[in-house]
Amino acid sequence: MSSREPCPLSGAQWAISAAGHEAVIVEVGGGVRTYRQDGVEHLDGYATDELCPGSAGQVLAPWPNRIRDGVYPFDEQSYQLHLTEPERHNAIHGLVNWARWELIEQRPDEVVVGLDMPAQPGYPWPLRLRTRWSVGAAGLRAAHEVTNVGVEPAPFGFSVHPYLRLPGVAVEDVVMRVPGETRLLLDGRLLPVGVAKVAGTEYDYTEPRRIGDAVLDLAFGQVIRDADGGSAVTLTAPDRSHGLRIWADAQFGWWQVYTGDTLTGERFRRSVAVEPMTCPPDAFRSGRDLITLAPGDTWRGDWGIRPGN
Repeated sequence: MSSREPCPLSGAQWAISAAGHEAVIVEVGGGVRTYRQDGVEHLDGYATDELCPGSAGQVLAPWPNRIRDGVYPFDEQSYQLHLTEPERHNAIHGLVNWARWELIEQRPDEVVVGLDMPAQPGYPWPLRLRTRWSVGAAGLRAAHEVTNVGVEPAPFGFSVHPYLRLPGVAVEDVVMRVPGETRLLLDGRLLPVGVAKVAGTEYDYTEPRRIGDAVLDLAFGQVIRDADGGSAVTLTAPDRSHGLRIWADAQFGWWQVYTGDTLTGERFRRSVAVEPMTCPPDAFRSGRDLITLAPGDTWRGDWGIRPGN
């Protein structure tokens, strides 16, 4: 009987590097486990043989965030998803973050991973997902494609879940800009019940300011677009000596910001999750910015992280 090496909890590891930038993409979830530049860690990642904590670096599809009770209507039918956040009676973060993705292409500075997601109870539409992860002088980049390979239209939303860190800077001292002019009002289950303007309130980060003691797990909308139609969130050290810019193209109209206050142990409030989203939480129920993928249609979206001050 042949012996086999134990399989790491995050599966196979695919390392890419160029111009001093390095990242590791993992088989389980197809996400990014670590990203560093010249040895400086920019993500609050996790160990090879560690169960991915707090959705760190995961791909969230075919919906981001939460769906109330896991129940939603589509095309005059009602669907029930498994409740993957049972303590709040929600379905959370999609269906692909614990699946085993496959390696499709690999070069020193980039890797393409893919997943053929079958139709399943609660989401009876098969999807083909592909992500091209790359690094270079401009930082880390992810280019995503999702295709409806079924015969019926499918509801769809997309996000990713990186936790950003500034070396030597506590979350309280991070100077943050979020280009969102509105925020969602949430109930006790972190589900939206309304929308409010941020101008003149404690949630206005449209101009850079210190996070301080703010406890954030919020979706910001009505984003202020850059000239190319995309938008970006910036995190900067108080002395402006270093920082990170996480950008997303025009496909992403929402930003979720989470200061890690419900994480435990060393990860408590150690980093800031900044998530570009195509739609807000509970979009499968509200229909707000929900994408309908026709049979054969492909959605494409890009985002990335650029170090700098």
